Amino acid sequence: MNDLILQVPLLGMEWEAFLLLFITALAGGAFGAAIGALPAFIFTGFVVFLGEGLAILQREVAAVPALDAELAVGVTGVIGFGAVTGPHIAFAGGVAATAYAGKKYPEMTPEGWDYHFGKNILYAFGTQRDILAVGAVFGVLGMLINQVGAAIGTPTDTIALSVVLTALIARLVFDYPLVGRPAGGSLLDMSPFEREEQATAADGGTVDDLYPNRLATEPWLPHQYKWAGVATIGVVGGILGGYIWIQTGSIFLGYAISAISLLFLNLGVEKIPVTHHITLIGAVGAVVVAPVAGSVVALLAAGAFGIVAGLLGEVTQRIMYSHSGTHVDPPAMAIALAMLVVVVLSVLGVLPNAGYL
Repeated sequence: MNDLILQVPLLGMEWEAFLLLFITALAGGAFGAAIGALPAFIFTGFVVFLGEGLAILQREVAAVPALDAELAVGVTGVIGFGAVTGPHIAFAGGVAATAYAGKKYPEMTPEGWDYHFGKNILYAFGTQRDILAVGAVFGVLGMLINQVGAAIGTPTDTIALSVVLTALIARLVFDYPLVGRPAGGSLLDMSPFEREEQATAADGGTVDDLYPNRLATEPWLPHQYKWAGVATIGVVGGILGGYIWIQTGSIFLGYAISAISLLFLNLGVEKIPVTHHITLIGAVGAVVVAPVAGSVVALLAAGAFGIVAGLLGEVTQRIMYSHSGTHVDPPAMAIALAMLVVVVLSVLGVLPNAGYL
């Protein structure tokens, strides 16, 4: 009876552990708002890189037998993908805080920012209490979605799913269109951006009076939206993610390197590609093919999976990002969709395993 009282219903964890996670998620979400959503995710990359490096050492280097395997797991899982820098907490908190600021503080919009300020995930809000409070609340929401999703056996990456769902909830809470009306002929049409068309009232609820000069269509990455280019970076990133797994046994090391590379994008280096969804799903492609076809075919499969991940990111950004005023993360949408397919195919026996799930 005491064990039942101490357990949190559904989550299968003790109340003390849950309270530790709950309080830390509040701080993690506020941290994401304070430093900005994208910088928070870059920290995810650094922490996961450290954790995966420790794991590789633990597996491969006989000279450090005292290295505790739980240390590596703790750095990657408890901190990198946990309540401190987990994307579903810190990044999600930063995204929601930016959505809130886009409606509450349009005067913060930096000069030269042509999109709705609600999409400026590079922006750090410092110590502004109401904005940090929004980040804190959404950090907890992301934690809860992930914990419940994992507890009930949701057949996809629940961290990626949490990132997507918290962003959509933020749109609803802060009165943004859930999808928005496209300025072009369809949701997939990016030609209004190419013609540098500005938004008008005719674009239907996607425009408000606070941002009269924003673009009518706002692609997630102005330098990474054309199909051929996305497919090309997809095969490149997928192969690299697959090769890293083949050589090190780490599915997440390529993801971490991709996340770290976004530091340069955040610092203003033009045309840095966003590839963490590509390297991650590329590694998964190698993982699911290697047991039945060997390393070379697995590497080619990694490239194919990378292409799929890149194109999924592009399709979802055109539908869910470009026509409303806040950030809904295309890589998270791509990971969630790709891993759903991988899980289903593994259950059906088409694939020998479900990658990291």
